Amino acid sequence: MSLDSSKAREYIHQQTCLHYNDLQAWFQTLTKKLAYPIYSSYDIRDSGYKVTNVDANIYPAGFNNICPTDKETSVDLFKKYINVHYPSGVKKILLITEEHTKNPYYLENVATIADLLQQGGFEVRLAFPKDLPENLILESVTGRKLEFGSGYTNSAWVKDFKPDLIISNNDFSLELEDWGKQIIAPLNPPRELGWYQRKKSRYFKNYNQLTNEFSEIIKIDPFLMRVETEEFTEFDIGSDVSRDHLSNQVDLFLKNLKVKYAQEKIEQEPFCFVKNNSGTYGLGVVKVSSAQEIKEWTYNARKKMKAAKGGKSIEQVIIQEGIPSIVTSESSAAEPVIYMIGCELAGGFLRTHAEKSSTESLNSPGAVYKKLCVTDLYDDRMKCPRENVYGWSAKLGLLAIGLEAQDMNIKFDRYTNAACGSI
Repeated sequence: MSLDSSKAREYIHQQTCLHYNDLQAWFQTLTKKLAYPIYSSYDIRDSGYKVTNVDANIYPAGFNNICPTDKETSVDLFKKYINVHYPSGVKKILLITEEHTKNPYYLENVATIADLLQQGGFEVRLAFPKDLPENLILESVTGRKLEFGSGYTNSAWVKDFKPDLIISNNDFSLELEDWGKQIIAPLNPPRELGWYQRKKSRYFKNYNQLTNEFSEIIKIDPFLMRVETEEFTEFDIGSDVSRDHLSNQVDLFLKNLKVKYAQEKIEQEPFCFVKNNSGTYGLGVVKVSSAQEIKEWTYNARKKMKAAKGGKSIEQVIIQEGIPSIVTSESSAAEPVIYMIGCELAGGFLRTHAEKSSTESLNSPGAVYKKLCVTDLYDDRMKCPRENVYGWSAKLGLLAIGLEAQDMNIKFDRYTNAACGSI
């Protein structure tokens, strides 16, 4: 089915409302079977002719950027998730974080998560997954003082506290196996879902399969919510042979997109992103409009693809369909970022960038975060339960993470499964 590019989101919403009961039953069935993390976030792209998510974070920073109304509702969402999935009782939570001692904005995110949990009645301590000779007092961007101790079980900071649950906001780009082996309390999200072994290719394989199922239920063309993604496993930025092979695969990828766009009557000239298959913070991402560009990558482009967070070399990449954004904020290109707590929409913000175009990655230095409340996404047309296309893209992402964990045989320690609607 070909749609006018300005009507795709409207059409998806209408079809969602018409088949809402079947869709909700499908979602509840899957959430009951799968384990899903305490929180996650999704970068959403709306091109007008499709709506999809192009990145998923299982250890999201940025909770300080969600709007005040959503922070209020997040308190109950955290409380419900913990009480349902850990019914034996949780009173004390150890929050394990990144070691960004000089990033006051990240520390504001940590302070916000801790506040939300404390308002839900939980006692919270902050820690790094490392030995510390003494506790550190760090200051967030708004001047909040935060105390961090060692996250090792035998440290005085943990031994004295005896946490019932450990929540991680560290994305485990490094394996930290020694720390992981000695913890006693359950850890959510699991360390094994960290970037030291997680692959974007696995996530997007599951996301697109779920999109096919979702589209069958609401009777739409899956093209409207898919993001085409391929894996390239033998990446070596210093090898001419590797770049030639990547160039050939990109060439075929773009040609296939061009054929599909012609079938859908989409005038957008296809482009793609080459992304680190195991990476975060927008690192290791380069926009590509032609195969020749890869052969002619400049020094700066090669530098971008040489190393990821922590200095790790990039050994695998994905080739992903580029999705331009029709969303703007004060004339700047923008994209919604949707946060979830468990299986429920919790908040979000608009990521904007005055120096980037609608076809470029906005998750880069210079990005500005604008207010976007979940309540701003509510849509009551056709007396449909308050829902939104962006929200369903995020929910598909959550299910994809659940399937990703299942594919990797990752267990959520002492976690009780529950259908989303039962919370």
